[in-house]
Amino acid sequence: MREWLASMKSELAPNTYAGYADCVERDLVPAFGRHRLPDLGPKHIEDWIRAQQEADRGRVTVYRVVATLRNALSAAVRSWRLRYNPAEHPVPPKPRAAERVCWTPDEAAAFLRHNKEHYADQLTDLFEVMLGTGMRRGEILAMHWSDVHLMDRKLYVRWTLAAVNNGELTFGEPKTEASRAWISLSHRTMTALHRQAALQMAAHRRHRLEGLVFPRPDGQPLCPQWLLDQLRKRTAELGLPVIGLHDLRHTAASIMIAENVPVAVVSKTLRHTTLAITINLYSHLLKDSADQAVAALSSALDQADRRRGGNTGTGRGSPLAA
Repeated sequence: MREWLASMKSELAPNTYAGYADCVERDLVPAFGRHRLPDLGPKHIEDWIRAQQEADRGRVTVYRVVATLRNALSAAVRSWRLRYNPAEHPVPPKPRAAERVCWTPDEAAAFLRHNKEHYADQLTDLFEVMLGTGMRRGEILAMHWSDVHLMDRKLYVRWTLAAVNNGELTFGEPKTEASRAWISLSHRTMTALHRQAALQMAAHRRHRLEGLVFPRPDGQPLCPQWLLDQLRKRTAELGLPVIGLHDLRHTAASIMIAENVPVAVVSKTLRHTTLAITINLYSHLLKDSADQAVAALSSALDQADRRRGGNTGTGRGSPLAA
């Protein structure tokens, strides 16, 4: 397990690697480390899963641990150290993710207004940009002025910030290849960025913008946990539904969908790898679009009938008569 983990370090994002390492050292080595690799069988894994379930261990945690074991043993199969993967079938089904809580447009607007009226600080602009672009938490915390093109009303997502085990902050590449892309800016997000630019240039007496767009006073990146704490604090002041930082991205998507923005455009704006990801994530928000689709289909057929004089039978003159 440790050999496999070391081989994966250069391929994984820091947070993903830390999660794998935690599974290996906390669970997998203590549970299965006494077995020789060829002797490990499905029953050992099934017994461990059963013991975890009886101990009321979280379903998501158990799934992640066994999925990590399956990935490691798949590598052993590929290198001919195992004939088959004993963790291929015992992996429990992936638990369904809880439905995300999103704010309505009124709630989102009230939150942004509350920030302007009672704080008018750096986070006021940060939350405006997050909701106005659908950027991920790590992307906005890692955003540099060199990637913001105010004259073109665009910014480029080049970096993301990860907090490894909620501690060490590291810069890395965006989540996917599709994430590394240009984002258009609305007049609201432009105003927020112009305000931040003016504040930073005045505070540091600069003639050009450098470094992070939303840094700490010492120029280092903001801590994601502190940002979440501020979101919850300001949300509680208004009595709004409690949401997480990633839910601001979901809120942006839900508002776009509610405003009848085509789902393909929403997908492109959020920089999802495929359209299917957007549809799977927001299928519950597409019910109205489905209603509109079947209504449009029915209307087109009705119009075709009217053009044929309303004759829908199979007699003479009917399109089906031939």
